[in-house]
Amino acid sequence: MKKYLYIILILSGIIAFSSCSDDEKNPGNPVLTPKTEFGSAMFGDSLVFTLDVADADVPLSTVKAQLYFDEEKVSETVIRTKTNGEYSGKIFIPYYANIPNGTATLKLILQNINFTITEQEYDLKLTRPDYPSLTLVTEDGEYEMKKVGLYKYEVTNEFPQKVKGYIKTPKLSDSGNEITFGWENAIIVEGTTNDISFSNYSAGKYTISFNTLTYQAAPFVVYEINGNEMQIVDENTYRIDMNLTKNQKIEIAGFSDLDDWWIDSDFFAKDADGNLTFVPIDGSYRITADFKNKYFIVETLKNGNPATLQADGSGAIWIIGDGVGKPLITSNTVGWDTSKGLCMAPIGGKKYQVTLVAGKTVKADDINFKFFHQKDWGGEFNNATLTTTSDVIFVGDGENGRDKGNLGIVSGKSLGVGSTYTFVVDLSKGNDNAVLTVSKK
Repeated sequence: MKKYLYIILILSGIIAFSSCSDDEKNPGNPVLTPKTEFGSAMFGDSLVFTLDVADADVPLSTVKAQLYFDEEKVSETVIRTKTNGEYSGKIFIPYYANIPNGTATLKLILQNINFTITEQEYDLKLTRPDYPSLTLVTEDGEYEMKKVGLYKYEVTNEFPQKVKGYIKTPKLSDSGNEITFGWENAIIVEGTTNDISFSNYSAGKYTISFNTLTYQAAPFVVYEINGNEMQIVDENTYRIDMNLTKNQKIEIAGFSDLDDWWIDSDFFAKDADGNLTFVPIDGSYRITADFKNKYFIVETLKNGNPATLQADGSGAIWIIGDGVGKPLITSNTVGWDTSKGLCMAPIGGKKYQVTLVAGKTVKADDINFKFFHQKDWGGEFNNATLTTTSDVIFVGDGENGRDKGNLGIVSGKSLGVGSTYTFVVDLSKGNDNAVLTVSKK
């Protein structure tokens, strides 16, 4: 009896295996029947479609709608097709800058569980929407930007010197979408509401413009140093990297309120007529315009990055710590935030200088900062590598009220409020024999 049972089981397995093999060998026949006519659409539309799908032999898996600009796939929609029947979906048509009207390729791909596919292609004529108007959205309200030409829009109004906002389009049809234009990676792009920082030379009545084809916009005040344009970092920060020489004339353009800016005497000498010359030695420098605090940060560079102190005493020394800050300690203290480290001015002879005014850029009675080899943690001067000739400032040794290398003010003494002091670190005898001199002007 067992013998017959084994034979039956073996035969059943062979039949089952044969059946599975037959199923796997059957590719199926996916049939795709669009019920939507594909003729034309606009950039930014969501193209709606309806399809009939079927496979009489093998279960279906997915249907895909893919959009190609030339050979590049720019959009895709995937729909699960569990059963034969009718399915609907939509595919977004991207809106990009500088893409002319033309013909895209729409691909419809139906696939069953055996990976057999059927594919259909359609030419889809695309045009850029010609909006009747746009809207500038700011924290103070919304402003209509009127059409003044093909893809060109403007709004003229009483605006502050700086206007932060993004731009949005209307929906032109049921399949259309609201497109937004904002700021990302220092350019205007679609699909974001990050504020664009428009700027004019002064507050008052002026025009803000935008082109929906090129994404060109205005106004943006151009800030220049010696004829070289500064690049925007964020709405309050512009910067430029450049080679400068000692006593070189410095011309700053584009700042309508330059007279209100604090000029750092360690880096710029200002004569009676307001003309500026560069103070430190020849080298590569980064000048950052800090609009929040209205002063120019100057930092020594090496190969495009903040310089570090070299073994031969060249490079840079940085100040990090408490009780110091430019242009005012009350509004911009350095603290232990390394990103705010102050670069000392290299004045030649392996000497580095910072000029401070007690009560303004340095506390008169309480300091706790130190000198570093870089604008970050790492190499630093301590009581074994730094001494001072000052009878007011001392170098901490870990037991005298300050950590090793941190500066403090001698007990019972203080810096004269309103008085100017120059702190000079001299490395002429080597980096391990630095001498700090503090002089009252």
